[in-house]
Amino acid sequence: MTEPGGAGPPSGRKGGACTSFRWMGWDLFPVGRATRAPCRLGGCTAQGRSHAKRLALLPPARVSSSAGAGGVPPHAGKLAEAAPCGSLPALCCSWGYLGALRDGGASGLLELSLGKFRNVLLNQTSPVEAVIRNIASNVTVIIFQVHAQQSDVVISFDKNPSTNSSGTGVDRGLVSILRPQQTVCTWYLRSLDANQVLSTAISIPYMEKDPIPGGCNLEFDLEVDPNIYLDYTLVEVHIKFAPANLGYMRGANPPSCDSGTGQNSRWRLRYDVYQYFLPENNLSEMVLMSHIRKMSEVQSIKANGVKMLTVTSDDKTDVYFSSLPGQGVIYNVIVWDPLWNTSAAYIPVHTYACSFADLVDNCSSLSKLSTKIFFTALAVLGLFICFFGHRFWRTDLFFMGFIITGFFFFVFITRVTGLGYDVRLILTAVAGITGGILLVASWWRFGSVLLCMLIIGLVLGFLFSSMVFFTPLGDYRVFRDDVVFWVTFSSVALMIPVLFVGCPRILNILACGIVGSYSVVLAIACYVYTSLAYIALDLLRRILNDYFSRAYTNVPFQTNDFIVLAVWIMLALSGVTVQLRRERSEVPFPPHPYLTWKRERERRSTNVLDPSHHIPPLRERIHSKLLQIKELFQKEQPAGERTPLLL
Repeated sequence: MTEPGGAGPPSGRKGGACTSFRWMGWDLFPVGRATRAPCRLGGCTAQGRSHAKRLALLPPARVSSSAGAGGVPPHAGKLAEAAPCGSLPALCCSWGYLGALRDGGASGLLELSLGKFRNVLLNQTSPVEAVIRNIASNVTVIIFQVHAQQSDVVISFDKNPSTNSSGTGVDRGLVSILRPQQTVCTWYLRSLDANQVLSTAISIPYMEKDPIPGGCNLEFDLEVDPNIYLDYTLVEVHIKFAPANLGYMRGANPPSCDSGTGQNSRWRLRYDVYQYFLPENNLSEMVLMSHIRKMSEVQSIKANGVKMLTVTSDDKTDVYFSSLPGQGVIYNVIVWDPLWNTSAAYIPVHTYACSFADLVDNCSSLSKLSTKIFFTALAVLGLFICFFGHRFWRTDLFFMGFIITGFFFFVFITRVTGLGYDVRLILTAVAGITGGILLVASWWRFGSVLLCMLIIGLVLGFLFSSMVFFTPLGDYRVFRDDVVFWVTFSSVALMIPVLFVGCPRILNILACGIVGSYSVVLAIACYVYTSLAYIALDLLRRILNDYFSRAYTNVPFQTNDFIVLAVWIMLALSGVTVQLRRERSEVPFPPHPYLTWKRERERRSTNVLDPSHHIPPLRERIHSKLLQIKELFQKEQPAGERTPLLL
């Protein structure tokens, strides 16, 4: 931070003749004389403010793209000509805006206003100096933060960052505790990427009664750390943050973090964790910049975010969420002081739960080719079952046997073996086909409608129970206990076949329509993001991961999801309606296949008048067919004289 009355920004000096001025490597006006007072924006003339206002209204993209050599926009020359030599403060004001929009060159200056966002281009070699002036005396703390989409940014109090005075990441911030009479704050920004990085910055003021985020940090490097630290896997997202402290006046000593646990200590503070979803299927940098503004200040967080839980000072300050690869999510925490009814916000953090840099399985192409083939084939069969499943009873049995066998086999080989995903998916398909054939064979041999409908009812019951826990009901704290969850889940799943035990045909038609149409939803999810796929995926994650029970499974529900949900409902209703109308005059189920075959065989063996009685045995028929095929490949033998006869 800069002391009051200290040296201002090194953008220019005034006094003397107008011969040279160095800005971004360009000599425009004099520089470096020790007798010249620093140029300050407070001394801008009306003409200078007019120039600055016009320049600030220029679109950033236009200024950046029109920059010439050395990163100086062509507007700079016109501005220098328009301003008289005696009104250098006017040019100082203009250079403040140009510093925020520069795209290269030497050190730039970024003039900030409290509570207002500014977009800035950062690079690795030239740090940007961010300055706030004329800070009001009732402001005791300023939280300065900067956000980028995927490239790490370094934010520090000094030009030469140190571990205890800087932060590095895509979403980072610093807390400046103001001293008495201090009116100026300074920070330094640069990127770790060799290319230019678009970022957005804001400084947020807080008063003496507002809690200080990260004021009781004992885990991270910064003394006062308002940052939220995030890491993710394909299964869950983990965020953690340092406890806050009570606010205090300028110049006073901070309250002790461990002096007691009463109402006069920081233990009275409460932490509300909020979640905000970016638009689906949108990885745009500018979309992130515009939406992260909604999660930076207390009032906008409450208006736009979804409150997930409240953490007390007795709880651990870390929270788990289910991972949504390819879907942008912003998290933030509001710390609330119930005694003074004041609040402050931590630094928002975002994630897409995927990598932009990977060549394979990056954020733009998450679904593997094997996944697309598997679920597309399943959707084709499922769509047929949706409309014709009960009519083609054996195909229906194969489909349901494939699903239940493949699901449990995938869980088994994932837990027991370390095979790759593609290998496991192929083995799952083989196991599913085997399970489907076995279910058809069991029906053919035993003809038990009750056994078949129990399996079909369990498939529908598992899907229905997953839908129940897909709702906000699944995030209730009581279901964090695995015993409670699985007992409740199994009870709901078993309720379906029990309720329809007296009308198996209706149960089968409902299962065909709902399960068959949901297979289409899973196929759509391989090509376009939709949250409805997590009805099944969250159940699979809960089975495969021992600690997934601690994760909150909230998902976005946006335009794509409403469209896919409408398609699912339309297909399910259409399939059920068509089958009910077509099958209402038919027998509920086909006769016992094995008994029918046995009866026919006995009839053929005793009734000599039956033409089928004279059909040769199967072995002789196969031998005859093979002889016919063999004759097709034999050369025709010559028979008799083949020369033409003489007349």
